[in-house]
Amino acid sequence: MSSTPIADHALLSDCHSAALVTTDGSIDWLCFPRFDSPSVFGRVLDAAAGHWSIAALDEIERERRYLDGTMVLETTVRTATGVARLTDAMALGAEQDGHDLGLGAPGMVLRDIEVVEGEVTFEMVFAPRPEYGLIHPLLTVPDGGVFVRGGAHLLALSFPVKVEIDGATATSRVHLHKGERVSTALHHQPLEDGPPTIERPDEIEGRLAGTVDAWRRWSSVHQAYEGPWSDLVYHSGRVLQALMYQPTGAIVAAPTTSLPEQIGGERNWDYRFAWVRDASFTLDALWVAACPDEAHKFFSWMSGAVASGLDLGRDLQIMFGVGGEHDLSERELPHLAGWRDSRPVRVGNGAWSQRQLDVYGELLGAAHRLRSYLGPLDDSTKRFLRAVADAAADRWESVDHGIWEVRGEPRHFLYSKLMCWVALDRAIELAPTIGSGDRVPAWTTTRREIREAILREGWSEQAGAFTQSFGDDHLDASALVMPIVGFLPADDPRVLATIDAIERRLTDEQGLVYRYRVQETDDGLEGEEGSFLLCTFWLAEALALADEGDRAAAVFERAAAHVNDVGLMSEEIDASSGELLGNFPQAFSHVGLINAAWAIARLEVGLDPGGPKS
Repeated sequence: MSSTPIADHALLSDCHSAALVTTDGSIDWLCFPRFDSPSVFGRVLDAAAGHWSIAALDEIERERRYLDGTMVLETTVRTATGVARLTDAMALGAEQDGHDLGLGAPGMVLRDIEVVEGEVTFEMVFAPRPEYGLIHPLLTVPDGGVFVRGGAHLLALSFPVKVEIDGATATSRVHLHKGERVSTALHHQPLEDGPPTIERPDEIEGRLAGTVDAWRRWSSVHQAYEGPWSDLVYHSGRVLQALMYQPTGAIVAAPTTSLPEQIGGERNWDYRFAWVRDASFTLDALWVAACPDEAHKFFSWMSGAVASGLDLGRDLQIMFGVGGEHDLSERELPHLAGWRDSRPVRVGNGAWSQRQLDVYGELLGAAHRLRSYLGPLDDSTKRFLRAVADAAADRWESVDHGIWEVRGEPRHFLYSKLMCWVALDRAIELAPTIGSGDRVPAWTTTRREIREAILREGWSEQAGAFTQSFGDDHLDASALVMPIVGFLPADDPRVLATIDAIERRLTDEQGLVYRYRVQETDDGLEGEEGSFLLCTFWLAEALALADEGDRAAAVFERAAAHVNDVGLMSEEIDASSGELLGNFPQAFSHVGLINAAWAIARLEVGLDPGGPKS
């Protein structure tokens, strides 16, 4: 069992895969070569599933941060005898010009130890356990490192200090004085390519310096937000970029699996895939935080990933593997205890086969927002976007499983209808770009029908608010999106009443917003869940659009107070303890932060906050 708090982790990424590093210098999660590959280190889910720690003996205190403008982690450690710095990163490619971050990344984790005062002794424990801890690999010791063989991949640890091997674990101690350093790297390679090479210390130092430079060039080229909480906005933009799979432009919802929504509960999901919804929201947020000039890659990838399914009358699949894979069948890993005994641990995600009608609106909303970045669209992308709008028009009256992917019975979720309206609204404006002028009259008629249905069926006099689904009286935070997408102005009395109802009746004691009350919604699962950071940021954004700047800022501050020491957020907050819960870091939460800050910034400088932001 792993008991390290979720908030104690920091993210490393090379825009292909990701690692989590604990505050005490242990990499407890690493997947090679992709975000959704089996883990090499998995101690975040089970103590026996592998880790790689570098820790100072007799440590007194430590402090960590990301180097300015980067996702390179620097940890300063103080002992009774000295001070040292541990710098961690995943290597980026050598030739980075500020665009296409991650191109040519070698598949390598870099760790550098340097003593800056006195002398410090470090202990390294290297315990790779490939395939989610199933494999205890064979370790051999060539000059300058350790070779790891087990399963379908080979690993090489470059480490220029003598190591001791005990079974499948290597250990070492190194004593360093001021000015001395040890640079180490873990390199991955497919089995058929033969063993990776052992890197020299100067090569590792060069890769680390190049990685810092690549992140800073990307930040300088892409980030120009001006407004409140700029440090949080910029950092969130880098986090979202770190969750992008460079070869395709796909964006994972989070780099982890099965970190629970309730300690000891069953709400444990694999988020290492590209949800159409999450990726679209992420691209939309990057418009604010990091000018996404590679957005065309995502839409081109999407048109290929769908592979004409819409043309054949199928639903738009809601999520894909980062390479475009369709079959994401879910299974359990019974040999893993889970974080704090939260079972089951799952890989794959059964929601891939659900009908979720909102994805049409999110996809076309992002295309509309990012139209100036897309450039001339190829015929297949135009055809794809037209098909997305047609599907929304044809299917909006159907039941579905909704944005929250309930595993109970499908229903007429208000948010799903709302996003079908968005799909047609944005497609009408995009008609000259996607070559669909002949469809505009029919799309306009259907858009009006959806609007009338939402206003008629989605409002509950008993609740005094727009509700979760047609004909019920239960609140759902997704109704906060109505003014955000421009369906109704934020000062409409029904919108104001919905905002007030959610703020009063759908929040925890800290004022953080739940998605819905699990006692009222049959979502097909047992147990409770925490409040959602995304939903809390939605509340802040809706308040800003309603010209309630002070209330919006207060809500924003309540949510933003839950970033960890290096500015990362998970999906949920435990109502009793305030602890971070859920997969980590969560793209949705950082998306919400960026958009809420932007709405408040617009209000502060006197720009019209209402209506669509595009």
